[in-house]
Amino acid sequence: MARNFLDDPQQLAPPRALRIALDDGSFVLRSPEPLKPYARCIGEWLDRWAAETPDAPAFSERHADGSWRRLSWRETREQVGRIAQSLLGLKLQPQAPVVVLSDNAVDHLLLMLAAMHVGRAVCTVSSAYCRLTTDHTKIHGILNTLGPALVYASDAKVYGPAIASAGLHAVTVFSQGAETFPGALAFDSLLRTAEGPAVQAAFEAITPDTHAKYLLTSGSTGHPKVVINTHRMLCANQQMVAQAWRFLDQEKPVLVDWLPWSHTFGGNHNLNMVLRNGGHLVIDEGRPAPGLIDKSARNLAEIQPTIYFNVPKGLDLLLPILEADDALARRFFERLRVVFYAGAALPQATWDRLQALARRVRGAEVWLTTSWGSTETSPAITSAHWWLDKAGVIGVPLPGAELKFVPNGGKLEMRVRGVNVFPGYRDAPHLTAQAFDAEGYYCIGDAGLLADEAHPERGVVFNGRVAEDFKLTTGTWVSVGTLRVRVVSALAPYAQDVVITGHDRDQVGVLVFPSPAGAQLTAEALADHVATALRALKGEGGGSSQVPARALVLTEPPSADAGEITDKGYINQRAVLARRAERVQQLYAGGPGVIRP
Repeated sequence: MARNFLDDPQQLAPPRALRIALDDGSFVLRSPEPLKPYARCIGEWLDRWAAETPDAPAFSERHADGSWRRLSWRETREQVGRIAQSLLGLKLQPQAPVVVLSDNAVDHLLLMLAAMHVGRAVCTVSSAYCRLTTDHTKIHGILNTLGPALVYASDAKVYGPAIASAGLHAVTVFSQGAETFPGALAFDSLLRTAEGPAVQAAFEAITPDTHAKYLLTSGSTGHPKVVINTHRMLCANQQMVAQAWRFLDQEKPVLVDWLPWSHTFGGNHNLNMVLRNGGHLVIDEGRPAPGLIDKSARNLAEIQPTIYFNVPKGLDLLLPILEADDALARRFFERLRVVFYAGAALPQATWDRLQALARRVRGAEVWLTTSWGSTETSPAITSAHWWLDKAGVIGVPLPGAELKFVPNGGKLEMRVRGVNVFPGYRDAPHLTAQAFDAEGYYCIGDAGLLADEAHPERGVVFNGRVAEDFKLTTGTWVSVGTLRVRVVSALAPYAQDVVITGHDRDQVGVLVFPSPAGAQLTAEALADHVATALRALKGEGGGSSQVPARALVLTEPPSADAGEITDKGYINQRAVLARRAERVQQLYAGGPGVIRP
C-alpha cells in the first residue's frame, strides 16, 4: 500500500486542533471540524449493507476442521431477524440484558446484533471468568449484578457449571450441549422462527439513548463497574473515526481480528468499524500467547487484512513469526493501509522491529499509529491520522470530542467531553457522579501533554495514569506509565512486561516478567542482560525517578485468574504489587536474586 495516501486529504483528514486557554491554567483541545450526522442505532448499519451489498462477505470464522463458516450481509441480516423474532417470543424480563459468556464467534455475533436490533442491551463478559478457573465467585457476582434475562454461552460443558450454580432466573442458551443442561435452549432453535412485523416495530422504537451494550471495566481500578453504552455513543464514535480516516468511506475494511468483544477495543472500535463501513471481519481464534499466536499467523497467511489491530503484546509475539518467514510477512503487509495498536503503550523496540521488517519485505515502512480512549468513551477520543516516527503520540481530538488538560501533581490530567461519552454506570449514581467534574467532563484518570506547545496539531503525548504514579520518600514523582515503556524497551527482547515499584521507598525498583526468549536463558545470563539494560538507562541520564536502581526477575508468570493480566494481554500493576508484596519486600531487602546496575 503506497504511503502517499497519508498526504491525500481525500484519504485522511489533515491533523488540526484548536487550543483554548482557560483562566485557571488549564486548557481545552478540540477539532475545528464539526461532527457530521450519524446513524440512529447499530441496526441501521446492518440494514444498509444487507440492501446495498447483500452478497458481499461480512463475517467469517474457522471451524475446528480448518474449513470456514462465512456469512454475507444478506445472510447476516436474515439470521439476525430470525433470532430477534425468537427473542421477542420468549417474553424476556423487561430492561434486563442478554449476557454472553463466550469468546468471539459468529453465533455470539448474531445473538448480540439481534438483541440490539430490538432494543435489548447486551453484555459480553470475559470468558476467562469461566474458562480459566474453577472458582466461580467472580462470575457469580457479575451475573447477579447484571441480572440477565438471557444467558448465552457456546458450550454447556465449559460454561454450564458456572451458570448452573449462579442462582439465576434467566433463559439459558448454548450452541453446543444444550440437551445436557436442564431447561436450556439450543442456539439453532432461535433460527427456526421467521421474522415478523414485531421485529420492525421494536427496531423503530429504538432511540439514540437506548442502551445498546453494557461493558465491564477491566478492574484495574478495583471491582468492575457496568458501563452503559448507548446507540448514540457507538454510532457517533464511528462517524468521528470516519471523518479522520476518510478512506473508510471509499474502501471496505478487511479485518483479521482476535480482540475480545468483552472489551471496547474489539467489541466497539473494531467490530463497529466493520458494521458501519460494510467491511469483512474474519474472527481470529488466535490469542497473544505462546502456541495460540500460531493460529493468528495461520489466518493471516490465508486472509490479507487492510487494517491490522492488535495490542503491543500481540505484536511482540507475532513479530518473530513474521521475521522468520519473508513470504508470510510480504503477504501480511501487501494490502495493509495501517497497523494500529492500542490497549497499552507500545515499546519503541517493538516499533523499530516492525518497521525494519516492513522495509525488508516491501521496501517501505508501514503506517503505524494509535488512538486513545476508554470503555466509557466508546472508545476513541483522539486519533493520530498522520505519519508518526516513534511511539508515544496518541493523536488529536476527533470531531465532536473536547479534551481538557488540568494541572494535577506535576502532570496535566486529561478529561473528556463529547457525544461519545457514556451517561453513567448502571445502577450506580454515586459512582457516576464521581466520574464527572462540575463542567460535565469525564475524569478518565490519564495524563498527557502536547508534543509541541506551539503546534497543538502535532498531537498529544500520553503521560501515564495519574492514579498509578507515586512519590518516592525523597518527594520525587515517578511516572509509572512512561518509565514502564522505557524499561521494557531497554530489556527487549527478554522481558514480556515489567511492574514499577517504589511507593514509600527512596529508590525505584522493577519486577520483571521474562518473555519466552528470556525464559530460555540461564538465570545468570538473564540477570546480566537486566543489569546491562539498567546501566544503559542510567547512562541516558535522569534522576532517581527515571532509573530503576534494582530489579527482580519473577519466575511465576502473571496470573489472569488473580487479575494480574487481562485478556487483552496487559499487566494490572496494582494487582501484581498486591499479590506479590513479599517479592517487593525481597527486592528492597537485597536478598538473593536482586539485580543492581
